[in-house]
Amino acid sequence: MNKDEIKPLLLHGERITLECKKASTNVPDNVWETYSAFANTYGGTILLGINEDMNEKDVTKRFTIIGVEDSGKIKKDFWNLVNNLQKISVNLLQDDDVDVVDVDGKEVVVINVPRAQYNERPVYTKGKMIVGNVFKRNHEGDYKCTQSDINAMIRDANEDGNDGILMEHYDMDDVDEQSLREYRQEFRDENMDHPWIKCDDKMFLKNLGGYVVERGTGREGLTLAGLLMFGKGLPIRERFSNFRMDYVDFSGCEGEQRYRERLTYDGRWENNLYQFFTMISPKLTRELPRPFKLVGMKREDDTPLHKAIREALTNSIIHSDFFLAGGILRIEKHDDRLCFRNPGTLKLSMEEIYEGGNSKARNPKMQDMLRMIGLGENLGSGFPKIIDAWKDVKWDSPMLEDRLSLNEVRLTLPVPFAEATTEATTETTTETTTETTTETILGYIRQNPKITTKELASLTGMTNDGVYYHIKKLKKAERIKRDGAERNGGQWIVL
Repeated sequence: MNKDEIKPLLLHGERITLECKKASTNVPDNVWETYSAFANTYGGTILLGINEDMNEKDVTKRFTIIGVEDSGKIKKDFWNLVNNLQKISVNLLQDDDVDVVDVDGKEVVVINVPRAQYNERPVYTKGKMIVGNVFKRNHEGDYKCTQSDINAMIRDANEDGNDGILMEHYDMDDVDEQSLREYRQEFRDENMDHPWIKCDDKMFLKNLGGYVVERGTGREGLTLAGLLMFGKGLPIRERFSNFRMDYVDFSGCEGEQRYRERLTYDGRWENNLYQFFTMISPKLTRELPRPFKLVGMKREDDTPLHKAIREALTNSIIHSDFFLAGGILRIEKHDDRLCFRNPGTLKLSMEEIYEGGNSKARNPKMQDMLRMIGLGENLGSGFPKIIDAWKDVKWDSPMLEDRLSLNEVRLTLPVPFAEATTEATTETTTETTTETTTETILGYIRQNPKITTKELASLTGMTNDGVYYHIKKLKKAERIKRDGAERNGGQWIVL
């Protein structure tokens, strides 16, 4: 960061990734609260040597660069403290993450705090991982994490995932026989000569990770994965009363009709994850075109789009945090999009997910169960394949959101279902698609204010001219503006 970047940042005040502190003579104690908050959220930048006038209502005048008196001393003190476990639980910084910038003769200390890896969170202060010492970032402030927030980060730090634990007092009597029988048939079709086919149900589940016998204690029973994937509805609701599955079809509604179809807990089906998947998967893809194709003598009409939608549904399951209070695995179908919402936040960064090649499922046993019947990837290539499928058909790009305040991840797949109805809807669909594209581009700008036109074009599958059209539209509507140079060194401001 240089002086030409600091001044424009201050015009818009603090935000989820920027914090300013006066710190003219020493490192303030509350810098560690911000360090913890940034590390546990998206990462961010701390500026020392900036005075904030809380009585100034005009944000462009609220911050004044006063500089620090002895930048060398403050840097040395900071490095000594960041390695003190009584101050902060982990040092995430490299040498170049702490710098001094001269702004009109005044020295500002710049500290760039990266987001901690999932196995390093929660990052906490004062040497104890307790409520009051763990923080997260929301808008422009640092907030104390609740015990539920801390527990969720501890669960995510477990390299073995969450779904292999023993569910005490739940055994084979709690398994829905039909669900397991249907799964075993799919398993047999996908793995014709697999040795597990000959196993009885209990041994089959043990091999899958759905049933466990603890060697030390002799205790045995269903794992979390076994109960949620194949369990009967009542035992699941008893054990996970805080969680539910919900599918709603809002497409094609007329008049005062709220939704066309809904699948939720109503006693009409055994509400386990396997039944949920098999029941809603065809509903999500039934309007998609299926071109006739022969592979040898066998008809093959499963397109990349169909596979990508099943991949999205699979990801929603294997990345859900089923222990979150009020958690909902909710899938929505609209005239112009599919929306996949699962409880929990992203374990990996957006960059790692878009790049692919790294898979860190919360529920690896469920991931294996689905993979064994041909669903999902465990090589981290699932999301890039979804992106590629949408590029191939030139639809608006998928949008992935990490909604920290709601403890929810949301994936939106633009699908112009309405185009398949009547020619009379063509104009409306075009307008809707255009608007969705504009919102998609705005979403990417929110995620990365320094994103370039070339990067936007690559993510959306559009030409540079197409991206310019939507940028111009957003500017005209006063939803974004450019801060700094148009090409290099500048960034977007979302108004």
